[in-house]
Amino acid sequence: HEKLDIQNDAVIVKNYPNSFQKTTLQKELLKENIKDLIICGAMTHMCIDTTVRAAFDLGYKSTVVSDCCATKELKFEEKIIKSEDVQNSFLAALNGTFCDIFDTKELILNSF
Repeated sequence: HEKLDIQNDAVIVKNYPNSFQKTTLQKELLKENIKDLIICGAMTHMCIDTTVRAAFDLGYKSTVVSDCCATKELKFEEKIIKSEDVQNSFLAALNGTFCDIFDTKELILNSF
């Protein structure tokens, strides 16, 4: 593996759920000829979902690491939707069409 050169790494500040919106992310990915993305973070129902769908529209192949994403419970029409159900629903909606989904162990096993 390459040693990371943190001093020369791009720092991208985002202000919207879509990591591509009004950022230099796509420019940096194009500059490095990166076409495959590994995505994780918070919140699955907001930033992960929006970024994965945008990446798909831009032609990137995305992998979401399911156990490296988190979300919270949501409320709709006076009903509380448990965070586990939100998480599973959003990952199920993305899986296969917009991205591949693996947990950390599966990702590592599939990478080597």
